Amino acid sequence: MIKETTDNTFEKDTEKGLVLTDFYATWCAPCKMQAPIIEDLDEEMGDKVTFNKIDIDKNEKTAEKFGIMSIPTLLIKKDGEVVDTIVGMHTKNQLNTILNEYL
Repeated sequence: MIKETTDNTFEKDTEKGLVLTDFYATWCAPCKMQAPIIEDLDEEMGDKVTFNKIDIDKNEKTAEKFGIMSIPTLLIKKDGEVVDTIVGMHTKNQLNTILNEYL
């Protein structure tokens, strides 16, 4: 299940293992298109990858900290360290390939 993270919980939610966090906004059409793809990946890879999402309008500090300028942006952390930042809409196959590089 994809967890909604916040400014207050982001660091704790992304400190262990491989974590993909979807930076989104409720008004963002590409974000709405990206969401079901991430849900599919969560169902398939949820035992190896943790999937989070964070609303940039409600959590401006975290978005600012990571320099999020466009959405959707997917931030990938491994054991608490940022290993990749993916900007824009991506297919399931593209994201699957990227995530498998870090497993």
